[in-house]
Amino acid sequence: MSYGLASVIPSYRQALDPKVEARALERLAKDPQVQRKMKDFETAIGKAKDLDAALRDPRVLAVLLPSMGLGDQLDYPGLARRALAADPADPKGLLSRLTDIRWKDAVVALDLKKKGIEALRDLANLARFDKGLRSLQWRQSLDETTTGLSDALYFKQVAASVTSTYGLLGNAVLRRVVTRALGLPDELALQSVEAQSRAVAKRLPLADLRDPKKVERLIERYLTHANMDDAGQGSGYPLSLFA
Repeated sequence: MSYGLASVIPSYRQALDPKVEARALERLAKDPQVQRKMKDFETAIGKAKDLDAALRDPRVLAVLLPSMGLGDQLDYPGLARRALAADPADPKGLLSRLTDIRWKDAVVALDLKKKGIEALRDLANLARFDKGLRSLQWRQSLDETTTGLSDALYFKQVAASVTSTYGLLGNAVLRRVVTRALGLPDELALQSVEAQSRAVAKRLPLADLRDPKKVERLIERYLTHANMDDAGQGSGYPLSLFA
């Protein structure tokens, strides 16, 4: 819940200060909840005989998904098990059919298909998971005072790497930021993917995502809309305007 629209942009800019995040992550290194989750994770991967066995363990997913930006997928352990074990190079495989490209990004980043469970035991990745959990906890705390702030920080981090409108729509966080910043209604999701892509492309040239100033303006519009909606001040738009 936002404490007021006047504080939204200042809160965002404060969160961009590397020192602010560094202090928060250092503090959270001693957090009992983070420590317990990491200990449970290491115990689970130590006992698992292979990647499939590890991915069937809730203790593994409780760390792996949130730390890789997939915390909103914890309610779908079956999908997680299949997606994280899938071949990212298979043009007809599961990862190629999923609209949310975060799954493929995670598999590729960790090289899960090639390394299997050893990827989860790798010391560098263990450090990555630990930092990811702490970063997530910090960003979630920011959302308690400024709605959408964690989304905004993630968007700023990855926006320049997006290569297509489908890439925007295929990432749940990026989609949320862009559609709300552009004032597109939730009902847009009822249209075909092609229609959704046209609606976004008409209003947001991909080149804008590689322009830091335009990315900042987009983020600020998103945060303003998100907090207006949160405060009950948002205004709806008929879907026909975006066909």
